[in-house]
Amino acid sequence: MQIAPVGTILTILFMAGAAHGAPCVDAKSAKNGFVLARPGIQSEFRPVAGGMVSVANAYESQSPQKQFLFAGLIEVFRDSDTGRLAMIPFSDLRKLFPLKTGARSTIEFVELSPSKQPKGTKTLTLVVKGKETFSLGDCKYNVLAVNETFKNGAGETLDAFTALYAPDLQATLARRYDEGTSAESVNGYETIKPLAE
Repeated sequence: MQIAPVGTILTILFMAGAAHGAPCVDAKSAKNGFVLARPGIQSEFRPVAGGMVSVANAYESQSPQKQFLFAGLIEVFRDSDTGRLAMIPFSDLRKLFPLKTGARSTIEFVELSPSKQPKGTKTLTLVVKGKETFSLGDCKYNVLAVNETFKNGAGETLDAFTALYAPDLQATLARRYDEGTSAESVNGYETIKPLAE
């Protein structure tokens, strides 16, 4: 029986390790930016000044989009080929963080767009339901399940979902729709990697 040289064994082990990818992004390395992806979309997250997170979304089937999210959760600005939109809150978003299980907040805001005048205000209600674990490939993250409900000035619901929000990353890793019904679905990212410098 022939024994393989140590160098060959180490090369094979190194290659196997490299195939599993880089180490998981954590709270410290997230400050340098990271990429979340799933089929059809790749999103680059970069923390910026004022507690904001800049997100550049590249889609397979539509034009790119740029967003600014406060703490990586609350959208305050969006820009794409289809238009620009700013969401101006009437309260201090910094007072909402850090999020805690059981917390409930309602934020009134106005949407401003160069193409149309605002006709009224809208509200976003956040309810932190609890803690969960979410997997991105081999990486596991502690997330908060945050119910988000958007309503117009007349109180009609415009959108509602549960964000699976990772405070360490300052990013929503998935959205759960129609929770607790037979139509429940999860729309989430599948991989994470550090942002290439």
